[in-house]
Amino acid sequence: MKIKHFLNKNKMAIAIMFFLFSMVLFLLLTMRVESDYLWHIKAGEYMFNHGILRTDVFSWSVNGRYWVSHEWLFEIMIYVFKLLFGKFHMLIYGGFCLFSLFIIMFFGNFKNYLKNIPFTLFWISLSLIFVVYIQARPHLISFCFVAITIWFLYDLYKNENSKKVYLLPIVSIFWANFHGGSSNLSYLFCLIFLIFGLFSFNFSKIEAKRLTFKQMKKYFIVMLLCIVSICINIHGFKMLIYPYLNIFDSVMVNNILEWQPTTLNNFQHYFYFGLLCIIIFIMLFSKKKILFIDFILLGVCTFLGLKSIRFWAYTYIVMSFIIFNYIDEKRYDKGSSLIVFFAGICLILFFVVNFNFVSSNLEKRTFNDELILLLKNENPSRLYNMYDYGGELIYNDILVFIDGRADLYSKYNYKDYLDISSLQGDYIKLIDKYDFDYFLVNSDYPISTYLKYNDDYKNIYNSEKIILYKKVN
Repeated sequence: MKIKHFLNKNKMAIAIMFFLFSMVLFLLLTMRVESDYLWHIKAGEYMFNHGILRTDVFSWSVNGRYWVSHEWLFEIMIYVFKLLFGKFHMLIYGGFCLFSLFIIMFFGNFKNYLKNIPFTLFWISLSLIFVVYIQARPHLISFCFVAITIWFLYDLYKNENSKKVYLLPIVSIFWANFHGGSSNLSYLFCLIFLIFGLFSFNFSKIEAKRLTFKQMKKYFIVMLLCIVSICINIHGFKMLIYPYLNIFDSVMVNNILEWQPTTLNNFQHYFYFGLLCIIIFIMLFSKKKILFIDFILLGVCTFLGLKSIRFWAYTYIVMSFIIFNYIDEKRYDKGSSLIVFFAGICLILFFVVNFNFVSSNLEKRTFNDELILLLKNENPSRLYNMYDYGGELIYNDILVFIDGRADLYSKYNYKDYLDISSLQGDYIKLIDKYDFDYFLVNSDYPISTYLKYNDDYKNIYNSEKIILYKKVN
């Protein structure tokens, strides 16, 4: 009877969780293998068998150089997942992270999620913005840490006696070791709540609420503890400054796709602009006043999202703890939970029907077996390769010139790679400097044209856009 009473009382909450689970499966249909994942898995394998990496072992160009392996714990974890679950480990990992994220957002804002079911379903559907992130990479874990951080900080903002915030330093330790590059957000969000909680005013539709001394004290203490916690990792204090070094590295920021700004010139970016418009429209036309802290957080997330497409998801996550406050309550009928269940079942069936498509995507690779065998037989010692090829070469135990670890190469040869691939600057001098014995290139790049008409290089493999040249003179 107790179980039946619980189910009846919480029928809608269970229906929403079921719908969230089905939405995760629907998003997993876009799961794909990309180059960075492949070097992550290889790094995990190496560390699982030989110990934590602090220097490069996967390239010939910077071999032995110091490497800030800020995702080492993720890499070991994903390798263990592969041992346990085979080729489906990416789906297990992605599904676990996404469902954990949705559950954190749901329970962190439980009552608001249930007060207007049509809007809740609409908001959940906007999680399609995560499609660009459905890869077996550590940022999925960071999304969960961001959600926990905002949940706990808001809980203190609403209740000065809240103690959840004291868990954030522990979260920061895990964050710094799973995905250290974004772990600074733990104390930065604390700082935002602290600074903008000092104001008290009413201006037009915006209302600022001053924090109590007890709240300010807690935010400040937790912020300091988070800073200390981030330093508890295999690289120590370096992890604290590591993200800022990347942000101000113009070579990386200007050339890596996920660091590119959001613009109106790219049609795919309109989804993010649409999300912003929906959020702003709801807050402006709500009967409630806009809390100053909500306004600031929206501004911060918008700035990050416009600065780089990699931050789009942060806007959705942070606003999931805010936007429901500006939605009117709407009573739902008894049959509403059945409609939600039915919608979830439809998404699950869609996933089942298309599962073979997902399964085939998990096995897709850029290189075929013929090329890999040829490379291993040729055994190049100073191979030039395209940036996007590096991960798969590492995965197949072939030393690379460059790969997706741009933070490592930026100090040494990343700029040289860009000049060579696009035939910019003194590229001939650079080619002589590195004395490449093989070139693995994409036919769309200018370097391919240069090699094609140069008698010093022989084409020994050509498949679609991938060409392998061997130096003969």
